[in-house]
Amino acid sequence: MKLTPINAQMSLKKYKLGVIGLGEGRSIISAALESDRWELVNVCDLNEDLCKERAREFGLTRYTLKYDDLLNDPEIEVISIYTPDQLHGLHIRQALEAGKHVIVTKPLLTSLAEAHDLLDALKQAPGKHIFVGQSSRFFEPMIHQRNDFLSGKHGEVDTVETYYISDSRWFLEKDWSRQKGFSWMYNFMIHAVDLAKWYLPGIEEVFAYGHSSATNKEYGLKVPDTMRCLMKDAEGRIATVAGSYTKPALRQIDPGISCTLRGTLGTTRSVYSHLKYYTKFTGEKMATHSYEEKEPYYFRFEGKSHHAGEYQNYIEYFAKCLDKGETPKPDLHEGLHTIAIMEAIEKSIDSGQPVQVNDILKEHSLNLQRLQ
Repeated sequence: MKLTPINAQMSLKKYKLGVIGLGEGRSIISAALESDRWELVNVCDLNEDLCKERAREFGLTRYTLKYDDLLNDPEIEVISIYTPDQLHGLHIRQALEAGKHVIVTKPLLTSLAEAHDLLDALKQAPGKHIFVGQSSRFFEPMIHQRNDFLSGKHGEVDTVETYYISDSRWFLEKDWSRQKGFSWMYNFMIHAVDLAKWYLPGIEEVFAYGHSSATNKEYGLKVPDTMRCLMKDAEGRIATVAGSYTKPALRQIDPGISCTLRGTLGTTRSVYSHLKYYTKFTGEKMATHSYEEKEPYYFRFEGKSHHAGEYQNYIEYFAKCLDKGETPKPDLHEGLHTIAIMEAIEKSIDSGQPVQVNDILKEHSLNLQRLQ
């Protein structure tokens, strides 16, 4: 008699998902529908025309204009939040109070002013998780670079260079981009900041410059659209982070998002839009690893405007964490520390001086020990 392995006899649980915010939520809808780990139960947006558009696009049979319909649905286990950044704190708290796990797109928050409210809400929701969807960690070249880092192939890494350079003037046409609270830093450059923090989790000091271009000002925005930052951790390791968003980009040269690690045994660079990973390890020739065959998986919509493959990778990672009872990363603790770094960048731009990240945390009566 042929024996079937135990694992083959077990079907993995499908988690049931609700989505709020159907602009960026377009990618998470595609990700959930294509994944065998998720069942999409319902979607929500205030804009009914957008709801109808998504229903036609994906063959959905349900949508709602009321967030309460997701919160009060006992079938939904996880709520994914893709609303404007300024609303994340409120929507996360409401989901936790309703007994749901949370996936929230970056940024977790636009200010640490809401940090204590989130900490209290999570404390009152034992067993629930907040997972920050820092999607760039889950892009193909970045996955391979991380695996090489964790295996020790780089040796001692003491320099990290990240940037997000793109011509994103199209984003200025979005109404909510011109509302109070919008920030190029929190909407865009946070991807590069997160990658730097991923490899230097103990960043303690930031020095930054920022500039608002004429294009930016035409739309009534004063927040910087060009930023350059230096960061260091307690061991003196250095990260450089750069962002620029309202100028023409060299599309075949500027890779969008990129992360370079320089270590004693090797240097690597992962490149976002080009789906390339470059490596030079001791004893090996420099190599270019291309994942262009996966472009249809990652970029499923016109003009690479959405990158649903990353979202599918991270919701499947989240499902595995739920299977094992593990805390997904970035979690609330890591997300708040990232926001502290972002606030340090803002303060350094305003003051022209280096800023200590722990000083930012102290201003909000937060400390790493408490968050852990």
